[in-house]
Amino acid sequence: MSSASKKTSTITFRLDDDILKRLRDESNKRQVSTNTLVNQALRRFLEWDIYEPVSGFVMINKPVFTEIFGKMKQEEIVSIASRIGKNEVRDIALFMKGNMNLISFLTWFETRMINSSVQVSHTNDDGFHTYVMKHDIGKNWSIYHKTILELIFQEVFNRKIAVKAEKNTISFQFSE
Repeated sequence: MSSASKKTSTITFRLDDDILKRLRDESNKRQVSTNTLVNQALRRFLEWDIYEPVSGFVMINKPVFTEIFGKMKQEEIVSIASRIGKNEVRDIALFMKGNMNLISFLTWFETRMINSSVQVSHTNDDGFHTYVMKHDIGKNWSIYHKTILELIFQEVFNRKIAVKAEKNTISFQFSE
């Protein structure tokens, strides 16, 4: 549903002056209205932030994570993704979305990537989906997600998926 056709409501909030000033400053930097910025912030809070602490996610500095993950052997990465990662990703997506179908999973996965500072491109050409994610975290991170995606698509959705794991990108394609 496009934002132009979404139903909206008006509500009044009292905000501290410093918070309102910061919202207006940030909306000017991003060249969006304060209303749009507040809607984006509330959407992120409701779709991601409220679940993050109860889902087992922890914050870690990207260079530290990259260093730790980069020192592991690819066999270790595949083993962790297969033994633990696949089930955790499936369970967290189910918990956060309330059901586990292809659309809910992909919506969750894309939200997770965006909230992890990963750039996501998604195209849909007559039911042929292509996702490309630029992450700059290293080949092992790509391999980890490649393994998880292949297993979830095979075991949960009974679908074929083509995944490419590169040093700083991961891409995958599938048909509806």
